[in-house]
Amino acid sequence: MAIDRRKFIKGGLLATGAAMTSPAVFSSAAQAAGEVKVGVLFSLTGGLSIVEKSLHDATMMAISEINEKGGVNGMKITAVAEDGASDPKTFNEKASKLVIQDRVPTVFGCYTSASRKAVLPVFEKRHNLLFYPTYYEGFECSKNVVYTGAVPNQQLSNFIPWIIKTLGKKKFFIVGSNYIYPREMAKVSKILIEKNGGQWIADEYLELGHSEWGSMVNKIKNSGCDVVLSNVVGDSVVAFYREFKNQGLTHDKLPICATVTSEIEIAAMGPEYAVGSYTSFPYFQAIDTPANKDFVARYRKFVNDPKAVTHHALECSYFQVYLWKQAVEKAGKATPEAIVANIGGQSFDAPGGKVTVEAQNLHTALTPRIAQWQADGQGKIVNAYDQPVFPLPYVAYGETESNLFCTAKGLDSAKLKL
Repeated sequence: MAIDRRKFIKGGLLATGAAMTSPAVFSSAAQAAGEVKVGVLFSLTGGLSIVEKSLHDATMMAISEINEKGGVNGMKITAVAEDGASDPKTFNEKASKLVIQDRVPTVFGCYTSASRKAVLPVFEKRHNLLFYPTYYEGFECSKNVVYTGAVPNQQLSNFIPWIIKTLGKKKFFIVGSNYIYPREMAKVSKILIEKNGGQWIADEYLELGHSEWGSMVNKIKNSGCDVVLSNVVGDSVVAFYREFKNQGLTHDKLPICATVTSEIEIAAMGPEYAVGSYTSFPYFQAIDTPANKDFVARYRKFVNDPKAVTHHALECSYFQVYLWKQAVEKAGKATPEAIVANIGGQSFDAPGGKVTVEAQNLHTALTPRIAQWQADGQGKIVNAYDQPVFPLPYVAYGETESNLFCTAKGLDSAKLKL
């Protein structure tokens, strides 16, 4: 029987295209020869590598630990690592490479919201899955993303009232890097500030990576504010805090209260520039438990640095690999759809305490904490919740509305389908 060449080529192309997005291909290609491939996508170069290299290391540490204990369902995890180079466009290109060329069913990666937004179309179009470890501004629910970092109700809903009622500070100068995360965090902050009897007197931004903070700090100095709410990100944090002190401002009189500044930025700038300032995170290296102390010691050994610090996004990068492992083991396979269908309700005893992925929105229940930075570069925990708090990615619109937004996206069941 004669074969029509055009039909043959067309059929082959269609089959190839289907294979690119088929869970069956992910299952066979990613689990071949007793291994399961995963992508690891963080910035190893550029201005954001100051933080993201540690997220890469924590992810690789979790993978190494799991492999040492027999892998996942007897399969070795093989990591395909790529460098996002602190550039959203590069993140998009590398995500496409991991999903289409390497055919990994899951990627652990991204730090900024800009990079997450850049890769999201890749995962949604290709029916793939991203585990995102960073605290972020909310206003998003996707069946193709498991969010393991804090959302505003786990980072601001405790922080703003505490600043006003405990510190007695009511006049906020909001400052941030100029992209989606700081601007959306400011939006939620303004609602909470006004709700709790405070006022915001400025809301200012400088470009991500900006290092000349003289004019902005002078503006803060002359604004009449009594507290600075900082959503500054990356190596700009270092320049901001140093200029703050250089202009004679002190945190005992005018504290910086941050949503981003972590142990890693404190180490980079020098603790003396941050002493007395505050940060709100679910995890701090200073959490005084045997589990956390052991985690810190193991991380330092893994990266061969006795002075390496741990921080919130690093901890999330670590424990989310274990949550993924549990979902794969429950499902019996590593396809994106199988993982999503089984990730809801998965809990893990993380270094900072118990965490649970909520099936309703694929975000994670975490325990809010506030710490004041000390001369040794560590945060002294001054406020902590007794138990994990349910994540509300759309908290700015209220608890009921937040749940409805995610339900409208089909995220109301543990049996989700991509």
